[in-house]
Amino acid sequence: MKTIAVIGDSKGVGAALRDRLLQSGHKVIGVSRSGASASGDYVSVTQDAVESPVDLSEHTDSLDGLVYCPGTITLKPFRSLKPEQLMEDLKVNYIGAFENIKANVNLLKKGNDPSIVLFSTVAVDTGMPFHASIAGAKGAVQGLTRSLAAELAPTIRVNAIAPSLTDTSLAEGLLNNEKKQESANDRHPLKRYGKADDLARMAAFLLGDESSWMTGQILGVDGGLSTLKV
Repeated sequence: MKTIAVIGDSKGVGAALRDRLLQSGHKVIGVSRSGASASGDYVSVTQDAVESPVDLSEHTDSLDGLVYCPGTITLKPFRSLKPEQLMEDLKVNYIGAFENIKANVNLLKKGNDPSIVLFSTVAVDTGMPFHASIAGAKGAVQGLTRSLAAELAPTIRVNAIAPSLTDTSLAEGLLNNEKKQESANDRHPLKRYGKADDLARMAAFLLGDESSWMTGQILGVDGGLSTLKV
């Protein structure tokens, strides 16, 4: 049984990952602004980890994994973006990840084959209009992934998942009618947009023993969008 912190586990990918890990017999420490009822191997911490990084040392002596799930989807034309919007994307996606890892790195160093999982986006390596802010912030996450993977090796592994459009509350405005859903499906070679559990399965893999020789990787879970033209 591993002890894994899922920061941002109240909905979307974080909730799907939390449930998957608990079903697999792991202990999960979930962190969210809303919190949840603790039971069995689930510990709930109510805190806005973006505004105030969470130190989990009062809940565990070690961590075998940490997943940072908070994110944003800011899609605006370049000319209408303002500096405060860029800074908000950086704060939620990059600085939040950095600070929460820093707050718990000593717990991870005590873990069993500890693994950190972050989230990027397909838009970093595949240029897309209106993505200047979020692609910039997630590009910083990819840089953080590789830099920390080098610095923390061989003790802690660090990898990131780069998804395409996924059906979560963040993407609600992009998938809120049948026409948008059909269009999103058609853009992907596999003819469907993502589901939260698609990403949760990959995150669980990166936390597990099967990926013990993987670090510093950015893994595309994107229905083929980043590499295929069909």
